[in-house]
Amino acid sequence: MKGRFRVKPIVTVTNMFPEAALEKLDSHCELRTNQTENSPTPDNLKKYASESAAIITYLSDKIDRDIIDCGENLKIIANYGAGFNNIDVAYAANKGIWVTNTPGVLHETTADLTWAMILGAARCIVPSDRFTRENRFKGWQAKMFLGADVYGKTLGVIGCGEIGSAVARRAAGFNMKILYCNRNRMPLEKERELNAIYTPLEELLQKSDFVTVHAPLTEQTQYMIGKDQFLLMKPTAYFIHTARGKVVNDKALVEALKEGRIAGAALDVYENEPALTEGMTELENLMLLPHIGSASHETRDTMADLVADNVLDALEGKTPRCLVPSWQK
Repeated sequence: MKGRFRVKPIVTVTNMFPEAALEKLDSHCELRTNQTENSPTPDNLKKYASESAAIITYLSDKIDRDIIDCGENLKIIANYGAGFNNIDVAYAANKGIWVTNTPGVLHETTADLTWAMILGAARCIVPSDRFTRENRFKGWQAKMFLGADVYGKTLGVIGCGEIGSAVARRAAGFNMKILYCNRNRMPLEKERELNAIYTPLEELLQKSDFVTVHAPLTEQTQYMIGKDQFLLMKPTAYFIHTARGKVVNDKALVEALKEGRIAGAALDVYENEPALTEGMTELENLMLLPHIGSASHETRDTMADLVADNVLDALEGKTPRCLVPSWQK
């Protein structure tokens, strides 16, 4: 028989997935794919779990206890992304089901997008583009779409892991002062490399011209940025968020923007994603992106290849190479 398995196990992919990674899996399993871009319903997910040895999931797939309980033969839940807060990892571990993600491959791409958002928000790129496309541009004006300089300003990085560090490295080209706060202080060598100063959150918010969030979603970080934090920021400051939606209270952000407590913001993630908080779409000083932090051809393909490797590891009885940090046997 073809492949490494006497009876081909079923592997289900819940959403669109790169063709090269599907081909990598195809000879080793019976593939069931959803190539419609329509997220599966909870009932669909229960069916997938009950029938599959492996499920390749997305952040939009909430894998809770009810779904995990259906996976009598389920070996692995392989998340297509660095995050995994959509999965009840502890419960899966208790059931002996591996949970994996795709760490270490998307930080540079997400950092690139973060900088696009910093520059886009500061220089009013989206409203300027819309203005021009609507044929409203009638010639140069001294006060048209005035924005903020980025060069030489202060950047505050909340969460200085792989992505936050990659963002900070890019700031050197803009001659920026870099402040950072983190659960644990970085080694002095790393601070010198990034030219970054360890700073308490309140002080960082008070002193930064641009604040960018890259913290994971945990019990400690949930809603760590809300009304009180926005009140600490400069009225000329910009807020950038590419981490996890519930790290920020979106309603408080909308209020801060409406009342001019901060100058602008850019979001790639949302508190109740994909739903937007009321008032967001009316704000000209808020850039809204559809969770595209890792959306480059190269990065998404690399992520998918890593997902396929995790699945093949599990089906062969090996410990997958990318177990999520909180998975415990």
